[in-house]
Amino acid sequence: MNHLPLTGFGNSFSSEAIKGALPKGQNSPQHVPFGLYAEQLSGTAFTAPRAENHRTWLYRLRPSVSQSAYNPINAPISFFGDKAPGNPNRLRWSPLTMPAHPIDFIDSLTTYGSCGDRSSGSGISIHLYACNQKMGNKVFMNADAQMLIVPQEGGLIITTECGPFEIDPLHIALIPRGMKCRIDPKEYWARGYICENHGALFRLPELGPIGANGLANARDFEAPHAQFEDRDDPNALILLYGGSFYQAKLDHSPFDVVAWHGNYVPYRYDLRRFNTINTVSFDHPDPSLFTVLTSPTNTAGVANCDFVIFPPRYMVAEHTFRPPWFHRNIMSEFMGLITGHYDAKAEGFEPGGASLHNAFSHHGPDLLTYEKAISADLKPERLENTMAFMFETSHKIGVPHLALALENRQKNYDQVWGGFSKAKLP
Repeated sequence: MNHLPLTGFGNSFSSEAIKGALPKGQNSPQHVPFGLYAEQLSGTAFTAPRAENHRTWLYRLRPSVSQSAYNPINAPISFFGDKAPGNPNRLRWSPLTMPAHPIDFIDSLTTYGSCGDRSSGSGISIHLYACNQKMGNKVFMNADAQMLIVPQEGGLIITTECGPFEIDPLHIALIPRGMKCRIDPKEYWARGYICENHGALFRLPELGPIGANGLANARDFEAPHAQFEDRDDPNALILLYGGSFYQAKLDHSPFDVVAWHGNYVPYRYDLRRFNTINTVSFDHPDPSLFTVLTSPTNTAGVANCDFVIFPPRYMVAEHTFRPPWFHRNIMSEFMGLITGHYDAKAEGFEPGGASLHNAFSHHGPDLLTYEKAISADLKPERLENTMAFMFETSHKIGVPHLALALENRQKNYDQVWGGFSKAKLP
């Protein structure tokens, strides 16, 4: 993998599978080395400011225009592409079970929520996957969104036009909008979460008063090395476009990029490299302090989506209710658990599970967590073997009927807040 310093987003990176495949001095010379075809993939408008401009030049065996027309096909049975009805209720799901029949990554997509508008470039969609079969000759391209993939159990092999790479639980991967990919389980099966980001591209958050260091370090993000497939066999190109699925026929592998350079590339990041910042005096900090990536809006400080994690860390706050307090906020919170347990929930929130607390829904610790927290001897404490995360958005997340009808939805979730006694005044 190439180390990919993301700060500024204006830098350019390169890789070539065969020495000499990258043109020297210009992007599209009259004669590209080895007779390769030059092709630009743009993820932003041509006139975006230099620091915000994302594009990559691909040098491939065949031009991408060599394909048939797209024809509509059925979406995966549990995929919900359009905006779903809003839901103010607190919702929680147990993990998806291992599939009883062979199913690949795309067909296993199960939509839990969506918001904003794919066409206008706002909001997110949230899916879970549980697959046990390779995609074979199927290739996927998402024209609607970046895909942030958070594996929970089982690793993935991700093949892209920029080259292949692998991720395991405690890694994340980002696939750019409009980039072809093939996503397969490394072994028998794989399960995890996906955030489709329809808004501004994910970037590192500003550090503000934290200073120059902390949170996710730019140098820890990695892009793949160029590695190409020279295969002349049929492939089905599956396109997600406007929330609907289409298919085109290819007579070759589209992963035939021999060299590339640019900054619009897939990448992975190891969540264990996150430099956690926490309070060393009192009060529980806002979860924004744990932001790995952010997709901003035109309103300063308001995110289309923040990707936030809760990693192993020390808790040392004095005279403080250390778990998240009871709260409701303008942001909507979709939470998942990769491993271990989450310190604000005593039971019911399992690795592979999920919860949704929409805008202004009341939530916070359950009774057991509350009682433990107010009676704890507040010595320095190390939280180990945990990794929870949150997709947080300024939009209200709609929940499709299919997600509400899932067998793994916990119908009695509200009851975890039962049993609180009335405060006793003097």
